[in-house]
Amino acid sequence: MDKNIGEQLNKAYEAYRQACMDRDYAVKELQQKTENYTQKIREQQEKIELQNSIIAKLKSQLAALNANR
Repeated sequence: MDKNIGEQLNKAYEAYRQACMDRDYAVKELQQKTENYTQKIREQQEKIELQNSIIAKLKSQLAALNANR
């Protein structure tokens, strides 16, 4: 009977250990994806700011051309 309990405890511990490793892997993977998405968002925001700056300059030039007509 004691041998059976020991085997059950070993199996339970191994399952727990595997679950912890799976959780740790999932957490690391999620952190990496979050960092990647955050970087992509930052890059897209920089592109938007540049495009908004270009649009503002073009509007200014257009307004100046229209004022000269």
